[in-house]
Amino acid sequence: MIVRSHSVRAETGILPRVSDRRNQGARDTRGRKSQVESEPVRKSTAKPAGGAAKADSSTQTDHAYRVLKQMILDNQLSPGTHLLELEAANLLGVSRTPVREAMVRLDQEGLIALRARHGMRVLPISPEDMEEIYQILTALEAAAAEIVASKPPVERGLDLLNRAIRDMTKALDAGALEKWAEADERFHKLLIELAGNKRLAASVNLHWEQAHRARMVTLRLRPKPTSSMLDHKALVAAIEEGKPSAARRIHREHRRRSGKMLIALLRKYGLSSI
Repeated sequence: MIVRSHSVRAETGILPRVSDRRNQGARDTRGRKSQVESEPVRKSTAKPAGGAAKADSSTQTDHAYRVLKQMILDNQLSPGTHLLELEAANLLGVSRTPVREAMVRLDQEGLIALRARHGMRVLPISPEDMEEIYQILTALEAAAAEIVASKPPVERGLDLLNRAIRDMTKALDAGALEKWAEADERFHKLLIELAGNKRLAASVNLHWEQAHRARMVTLRLRPKPTSSMLDHKALVAAIEEGKPSAARRIHREHRRRSGKMLIALLRKYGLSSI
């Protein structure tokens, strides 16, 4: 039938007009274009599931990393503590895979040692590392104190600094050492922020975490920090009076004494060899 129909059309001269062929071509083109346009839609529907799963896994790893690291820095996981992957996973409410990836990151930062089939061990704090870190913090924070005292009175943040001192005093009177440490850390961070030097702040932040960890480990081993309170009050007085050199000297000596005491405690109680 097809051959005969073709022959009849050829014999009778009934052939598709040019416009018909163009219309047909346009329809074919539109048909192909429609298929091409619809193709990305079909492909994109398959991507979100995998992408979401990858993002979710990354989020869980970041969560596990942040929580474990903060527990180490706050001495909730003290030097020498052993923690299995399964224990950490149950603690954090995630699977073992993100916990394992988080532990690898902590190992690279020198906070833990990975143990095959045994999870991790929290590493001790090196007095030698702390000595170097406190040398850096002493120099940088003393410079920040000098900068703050050189600023116009309205930019010295006296209200904020005095509020931190009041919170420290209140915590000490109540015997709440953790609250005191929190307010003390706020005081030091305020000093850096008020200086307004971004590069100085970045350098301090680079070493802050390890210093924080050492302070929390030795928090209940040190004498009551009444002398530290006197140093803070003397520093604020120098800032209020606009005496940059005095502010630098007071804070430098404060940081030197604090670092020396902390390092002595690490050595005395064997916290560097657990």
